[in-house]
Amino acid sequence: MIDIVISNTSGIPIYQQILDQISAQIIKGEMHPGDSLPAIRTAAKELRISVITVKKAWEELERAGLIYSMVGKGCFVAELSGGDLSEKRNELFGRRMDKDFAYYKELGLSLEEIIKAIEARYR
Repeated sequence: MIDIVISNTSGIPIYQQILDQISAQIIKGEMHPGDSLPAIRTAAKELRISVITVKKAWEELERAGLIYSMVGKGCFVAELSGGDLSEKRNELFGRRMDKDFAYYKELGLSLEEIIKAIEARYR
């Protein structure tokens, strides 16, 4: 089984938690091209979540080009070059930042306040 930690109190949908964690593992090279993901039902059983939730995460991973599926065989980590991995990382980062910054703006934070908070937390 792949290493996934689910939090029921984070406010982040479970499929998104799975998507984020597997994406990070692929991009950091912890999962390698050709590595198989567990079957959807197996992952759902081990994580004690709905099959529908795992299926959604797997579909999003495939849509992002991080995995591919073979009928009757399962899902596997896609072959990505270093440049492709960097591009995927930047794409995922950008999407997350867009959501986060939209929220920060709703809170009325200035760019300077956001930058200071990021710098403080990054250390």
